[in-house]
Amino acid sequence: MTKNIPRCLAFLMLVCLWNETSSSIEKSFEYNIAIVPNEFIVKFSGYHNTDQYYPLLTNLLAKFSQKSWKVVERSNPGSQYPSDFSLLKIWNETDDILQELRSSQVVKSVAQQKKVTRRLKNVNPYHADHPIEDEDKKEPGNLKRSKLDLNSDQILNHKSRKILRTIPRQITHALQANSLWLLGHKGKGVKVAIFDTGLPKSHPHFKTVKDRTDWTDEKKFNDDVGHGTFVSGVIASDRDCKGFAPEADLFIFRVFTSKQVSYTSWFLDAFNYAILKKINVLNLSIGGPDFMDKPFVEKVWELTANNVIMVSAIGNDGPLYGTLNNPADQMDVIGVGGIDFDDHIASFSSRGMTTWELPSGYGRIKPDIVTYGTAVRGSNLKGGCRTLSGTSVASPVVAGAVTLLISSVLHKNVSINPASVKQALISSAHRLQGANMFEQGHGKLDLLRAYKSLSHYKPHASASPSYIDLTECPYMWPYCTQPVYHGAMPIVVNVTILNGMGVTGQIKGQPLWEPYSKDHGHMIELSFTYPDRFWPWSGYFAVHISASKKASEWNGIAKGIITFNVTSPPEVEGGQEQISSISIPLKVKIIPTPPKSKRILWDQYHNLRYPSGYFPRDNLKTIKNPLDWNADHIHTNYKDLYTHLRNKGYYVEVLGTPFTCFDASNYGVLILPDLEEEYFPDELLKLYNDVVKHKLSLIVLADWYNKEVMKKIQFFDENTRKWWVPQTGGANVPALNELLSKWGISLTSEVYRGDITLDGKKVLYSSGTSIGKFPSNGIIIEAEKLVDQAAEVLTGETDSKARVPVLGFYQPQDEPHAGRIVVYGDSNCFDSAQNERDCFWLMDKFLNYTLDFSDAPFKGTQEHFHSDESDLPTRLEG
Repeated sequence: MTKNIPRCLAFLMLVCLWNETSSSIEKSFEYNIAIVPNEFIVKFSGYHNTDQYYPLLTNLLAKFSQKSWKVVERSNPGSQYPSDFSLLKIWNETDDILQELRSSQVVKSVAQQKKVTRRLKNVNPYHADHPIEDEDKKEPGNLKRSKLDLNSDQILNHKSRKILRTIPRQITHALQANSLWLLGHKGKGVKVAIFDTGLPKSHPHFKTVKDRTDWTDEKKFNDDVGHGTFVSGVIASDRDCKGFAPEADLFIFRVFTSKQVSYTSWFLDAFNYAILKKINVLNLSIGGPDFMDKPFVEKVWELTANNVIMVSAIGNDGPLYGTLNNPADQMDVIGVGGIDFDDHIASFSSRGMTTWELPSGYGRIKPDIVTYGTAVRGSNLKGGCRTLSGTSVASPVVAGAVTLLISSVLHKNVSINPASVKQALISSAHRLQGANMFEQGHGKLDLLRAYKSLSHYKPHASASPSYIDLTECPYMWPYCTQPVYHGAMPIVVNVTILNGMGVTGQIKGQPLWEPYSKDHGHMIELSFTYPDRFWPWSGYFAVHISASKKASEWNGIAKGIITFNVTSPPEVEGGQEQISSISIPLKVKIIPTPPKSKRILWDQYHNLRYPSGYFPRDNLKTIKNPLDWNADHIHTNYKDLYTHLRNKGYYVEVLGTPFTCFDASNYGVLILPDLEEEYFPDELLKLYNDVVKHKLSLIVLADWYNKEVMKKIQFFDENTRKWWVPQTGGANVPALNELLSKWGISLTSEVYRGDITLDGKKVLYSSGTSIGKFPSNGIIIEAEKLVDQAAEVLTGETDSKARVPVLGFYQPQDEPHAGRIVVYGDSNCFDSAQNERDCFWLMDKFLNYTLDFSDAPFKGTQEHFHSDESDLPTRLEG
């Protein structure tokens, strides 16, 4: 439901929702590279017995030859029970069969089967007794430049859902679990599921293993890796390195092979079995950036809807921001980050924000909570203890604590569900000093305070965060770093609503904004976005914050409060509707609207929020993990550049809409960073008019685009027997050329690397393109000597070019009131995920030229650059 949202923003939200629903098949495999060819997961509207699948599908596909398709038999412990999906293999007439399935009322969705490889870095699975190295250390060895025919394991070992490797302390005493043990609580009566690599039979540390099941195709139960044993020990070991809940009932789900490989269908079957077994707590020390894996995500929703409390590791891709892993980034899951024993955020712990919401708004607070994840002691594979680190350690710490907490209140008739448990954890968490909300969530787990909170729990709805203070630094970074002013893009704060009253709920009536008259609340304008229904146990509540027109010259603090009611169905049939009131205090720093020359607009809309296929790294040297999954947001991988710009006194706003939805007269410069998307024709026309009529300047940060290189760095996946070809280069240069064509500017298909010297300073040029066309009255800066990286990739030979045009400055002469244009062929040195050394000082030069209209900062040539048309890139076919 959209409430009082500006038209452009409301339209964009509808577009995003449409994309998620109508393009689910394509998006379902975007981030899991190993698509299994010809295999599809057919999700039914209800549950059916295994022997019902064949006649059901036979009736649906009666007009197609039975030689075209086949139901794949699944032999696992769940096979004897009804299931809500079937695994279908299709050889012929694939598109027609898929269309027939999707049009059926009994079929909920169809998605491709995925094979995911989850790697424990530096672990030999057959020698798992050896200690694992620290998580934040890099893998030894480098792949050679000439070895571009990478096998699928090398490609897939990072960016699909994988075991989040544990890397070394008696954790239960650190969190005072012994205080609850003395009260007689040790996890008894609670069922805990551990989805991992298995557990050896008769391991001496465990006395209450109720069930061991194998969901792989290996038909074995033992743990050949050691990861599952360690995780199980942190939760429930009864000897040596004691776990939190040694008397809990353990259900061991072996979902990874000895080579750490799994399939989506294995997880779906295992999840269904967990629901059937009425599991209370489920630990997932796994994760990946695949939040659009629809069958997996929907099954997690179903688990939590069935009162399974899921705890999952937030990821080991820190300290970079925007690197949260799924399913820990879901609202209904307890996402856990890691800290060391000095209460510092672990360097490896992934940071927020969540990226589901891009480009239309900011992500939610994640992780939910942090706890010890460095140098923790747990069970070794063959007995004894080992010390490991990682968010896959922090996750079972919280899962074990949750198990202990539940067992401690079973006799108190307390409402236990995914929302109530999360509410108890976050309301009792201890706020860490110096860390922001996208690093620590609500803070450090405090077991005893959580026990007190849960012991006295009454069902209610609550907001996360519980208040919005845009002046509180560093906790509310990045909001606290830039004040609000009239005419700016609305600030979006995405609040999560936790509903402990029931699995479903909704906002009753309209949310109210009550400005505090004595605190200048009338200077703030608000609108809200939220869904019609919260499910399961949670939902989002987006607050759009703007300064009113009367605040255009005002400076001060404005306050008010947002109030609304959340309702849920009666607890018992015939009872009264449950209702809970939520109040969210709001505090905002407002300043007079800054001058145009200080306002920067960052184009987020034309950056992929998530790669819809194989998108290569901007830097071609990064071949060990060549898939680019960063959304290029100013507050994630460009965070350091943002800090630099704010320190320089600039105000940075984020454009989450098409070019047709912003007023160019408000801004001095629009930055186009490493863009992958295409442009609408109306956008091209509007932006041209903005430059020539509204004095809007442009800074274009490009990257490489070469069709032959893209074909060369395709890889053949042995697992799926499929070739993976990049869908674009480091940036969509053909689209940029269309945008710049009206000024006679274009970029080439050439790719270069090396050092550039500007003003006596060296700048690393990493897989950048060159300028092919530029007006004669512009200024071109040439690099003295760069390596032809395209030739290096294609032939293996290293050659260099003496003079390469890499940077251009242009002031349209026929339009005296026009803005200026800067074009630079490489974005890597501005990107914290890519750069070896930053070049933020170079951005200062660009801004002086485009905002202050100073002279070009470097001496260059003024001649008409016009490369051969063959040097200009065209789009890759298909």
